Amino acid sequence: MRALVLYAHPCEESFVSALHLRVVETLRGQGHDVDDCDLYAEGFQPVMTADERRFYHDVASNRAPVAEYVERLRRAEALVLVFPVWNFGYPAILKGFFDRVFLPGVSFELANGKARGALTSITRLIGVATYGGSFARAFLVGDPPRRTVTRAVRAAVRPTARCRYLALYDLNRATDAKRGAFLTRVEAAMRQL
Repeated sequence: MRALVLYAHPCEESFVSALHLRVVETLRGQGHDVDDCDLYAEGFQPVMTADERRFYHDVASNRAPVAEYVERLRRAEALVLVFPVWNFGYPAILKGFFDRVFLPGVSFELANGKARGALTSITRLIGVATYGGSFARAFLVGDPPRRTVTRAVRAAVRPTARCRYLALYDLNRATDAKRGAFLTRVEAAMRQL
């Protein structure tokens, strides 16, 4: 299976970096073809320009500024997102990826004013996230990253795609044992891809 791993953390010494490494190593070890997209290392520019917004709905030309990323996304059969939750949202670089690459004609098609998912080659969607805050705090604000992965991004892929969201809450107070258990849980999920 061709897996696109979207990784969004600037620090290689972070726990999220360890999660990313475990995801990539496990998928490769299982024989999957992994496209490891480290958004920071690749220098992805998350800011949509005025012209990109003006031509957003022009399917013939909207993907030109991000054509390489569009092709990588369209080749994927599995999409794995590995990211920290900051201020109950995605890092700006990952949000910018969604804004600039999940375009009309790429991730969705509009027909009679209704959107329909267009990433039908993606049959597996997995979010791997860490939160500094507790589950209770995330729950009270509606856990936007979880909802976005399991609803909005989920709506862009094949309707029958399997979707999982793995979250480690309260990372700021997590013990080594808790972090280790989460690494094991993530590895097990990648083995089941």
